[in-house]
Amino acid sequence: MRYAKWTFWTVLAVLVFAFLHYTLPQHDIVRITGTYEKRVDFGANSIFWASPDTGNAAGTVNRDVFFIQTIRPNGKPMVYRNEDTGWGWPPYFKLDTSNLQAEAADLISTKDDPKWVVITHYGWRNEFLSIYPNAVGIRPVDGPDVRIIPWVNIVILTLLALAIFMLRRMWLQFRERTIDPVLEDLDEAGDAARARAKGLWGRLAAWLVTWRGKPRR
Repeated sequence: MRYAKWTFWTVLAVLVFAFLHYTLPQHDIVRITGTYEKRVDFGANSIFWASPDTGNAAGTVNRDVFFIQTIRPNGKPMVYRNEDTGWGWPPYFKLDTSNLQAEAADLISTKDDPKWVVITHYGWRNEFLSIYPNAVGIRPVDGPDVRIIPWVNIVILTLLALAIFMLRRMWLQFRERTIDPVLEDLDEAGDAARARAKGLWGRLAAWLVTWRGKPRR
């Protein structure tokens, strides 16, 4: 039972971590090398794209999506999609996809004369599943070594930790005041029942012994 309990909590913790890691904003320092627009056919990975009714006709199996090509300071490429999130989830309320694409195109630079920018995004990049993180903001920075402090993540995770702490305290108080007394009453009732049963069987056994001791006629 202990292994099942720990397995459950471990799986739950992994799911919560994956959800937060995908949803919370992340910041990458990159150099933009190009932008383009591509018609995307959605399949099994459609959950990793924006909702189809975000600025598009509902029920479509494909649509045009903006992309931003970049190079990281270590020389590795990173490609972002640029889609509106609308008023749905995740709650970035992004409605300026075209403006963001124009900003990205204006910040294109070369290796010899780089312009470093911070791209704020959410989501993951997976080449095998054709998953791209969604860019939600771009701003220039002085260089690739600029330190970015994720204040939004710090605030959200702090509030989440406080909420979990308060919920745990409320649960412990509820269990102490409501559940534990009931369990104690049940234990006491069970002990009393076992004691009565033991007394009954004891008297029955004593009665049987008296019958064994009687001589036969």
